[in-house]
Amino acid sequence: MKEKIQLPYLDDFLLNLQTRNLSEETVYNYERDLKVFENFLNEIALPFEKIDKKIILNYKAYLISRDRKTPKSSLGKKRLSSFSINRMLSSLRSYLKFLTNIDYKVPIPPNAVELIKTEKRLPKIGEFEEIVKLIESPSQFEKNKVVALRNRAMLETLFSTGLRISELLNIKIADIDKEGRIFVKGKGKKERFVYLTPRAQNHIKKYLEVRGKTDSPYLFVPYRGKNANLKTKKISPTYLEAKVKKYRELLGLNIPITVHGIRHAFATYLAESGASPAAIQILLGHESLDTTTRYVHASQRFAEKVFKKYHPLKE
Repeated sequence: MKEKIQLPYLDDFLLNLQTRNLSEETVYNYERDLKVFENFLNEIALPFEKIDKKIILNYKAYLISRDRKTPKSSLGKKRLSSFSINRMLSSLRSYLKFLTNIDYKVPIPPNAVELIKTEKRLPKIGEFEEIVKLIESPSQFEKNKVVALRNRAMLETLFSTGLRISELLNIKIADIDKEGRIFVKGKGKKERFVYLTPRAQNHIKKYLEVRGKTDSPYLFVPYRGKNANLKTKKISPTYLEAKVKKYRELLGLNIPITVHGIRHAFATYLAESGASPAAIQILLGHESLDTTTRYVHASQRFAEKVFKKYHPLKE
């Protein structure tokens, strides 16, 4: 039986990521991406020590194709976007850099793994009226009163704060003060405050009035778990993503707004109203302002309005 090819010091690399205080999710993403590269080496029966620039080129082609194996060794069902491919290549580059730092003789230098060109995509954030309809939709479509109030409060909180989905679902009641500030631990356990609008506070209050007593410290709890031990129970990201998709379809919205898209909308509409990019950076929890400027996209409608108002030869 042929011996399986394994990446050297992979566990040490993952441990190094943990010691840098990266989140469990981030460490998992690195491991998942590198397992795809490991699968690739096993498919072509090539030891890690023999990889070269041509092999990296073949690996890029492998990632683009549907023939690639997922981390669970099943065939990929759809083509990866250029952004996903670059994330996987960046993971490989970080791994090679780690091996270099521990004086392991790597077959190619980290900078030999070049990223591919990404396509420019228009942001799918939806018009403001569509966003409002979406966050109000649980009141319209949910038959169970508690679920309707809870889901409405979650979406109102998302658009009020611009939180990531993981940050939203990890909010504890103790994290919210009387002024409506929420203390958040974001990516890399970085701490910041986000702020609830009076409207969002009102919907949270309505939800808490019907939620009932529970041992859970979390603000938003699974309804079906009411009679179970809720101390560690949280709503799953998959549940909320599926609900937003369902509401969007029921409303007949053309633009596929997602939970993450609501975060985009939060940033975009703040920017369109004149908010400072530096302030938006703090609210979003971005380490770099460059990340924020990629995140904040003025809508086509807004760009047209600015053009018509300020062009020097408009008359």
